[in-house]
Amino acid sequence: MRTSRRMWLVFFLGPATVVFATFITYPILSALAFSMYAWEGIGRRGFIGLANFARLFATFPYSGLLVNAFWHNVLVFVVTMLIQNVTALGLAVLLARSPWGTRGYRVVFFLPVMLSLVIVGFLWALFLNPIFGLVNKFLTLAHAGALARPWLGDASTALLTLIVVNAWRWLGFPTIVFLAGINAVPEEYVEAARIDGAGEWDVIRRIIFPLLAPAVTIIVLLTFIGSFNWFELPYIMQGVSGAPNRATDVLSLLFYRTAFGEVDTGLQDIGIGSAIAVLMFALLLTVSAVGAVLLRRREVELA
Repeated sequence: MRTSRRMWLVFFLGPATVVFATFITYPILSALAFSMYAWEGIGRRGFIGLANFARLFATFPYSGLLVNAFWHNVLVFVVTMLIQNVTALGLAVLLARSPWGTRGYRVVFFLPVMLSLVIVGFLWALFLNPIFGLVNKFLTLAHAGALARPWLGDASTALLTLIVVNAWRWLGFPTIVFLAGINAVPEEYVEAARIDGAGEWDVIRRIIFPLLAPAVTIIVLLTFIGSFNWFELPYIMQGVSGAPNRATDVLSLLFYRTAFGEVDTGLQDIGIGSAIAVLMFALLLTVSAVGAVLLRRREVELA
């Protein structure tokens, strides 16, 4: 019996383990090894230990670019939590009341998630064009032309604009997760609270929100990982340089152009780029692990 069970485990887990080792574990270990060597172009030179990490933190311009990109990732996480996930929670509470057209609303909210991120990036780049873009034209028609601006060309609005576009694209996912969590709340709890005289807000705050802790844990961790892995949308809409003037630069873009070079300069340093990749992995692993433990502990306290 045990032998048969082990065979089935190997049969089902074996392919997934091979894929994970090939596309996740091996690249991580390769990046760690590459960060320990000096590079000249794509040619690996001598072993230098942690010298690339020292150069990354102490050498101009890497140190400044690293700090700038890191705080942009932090800003992406914080604003995404406020704009995307708070909005998603509100929509989930409304949908849980089963208003007319609930199924249609679910499709509308989730539809952008199914769109290719390349398509989303190019379409929004057109919508935000300062000359013929729909956003500025709509503001003009709404007699708010004073608000029209080059959204992606202004350093003060470029990153926030990308975050809003990203939140629009992903809004449906946390909405569905929160809605599933709300629907999983036993109806008896809600009815008992209402019998005791609890109002609608009290039911949401004291019954539904605490029981949503597992869903919140999932969304917070996925938002953090997504924010610090953010690459596709800023790359598509702003390019690898983090234009304008590094205002949309993030760690993934910094890693990419450091390791593989920019179009206009062609300069590259695979050692420094690999060091950035290793730091990103260490940061994600550490914060995600600690965050998971703290959030799970919070779930137990609320339960």
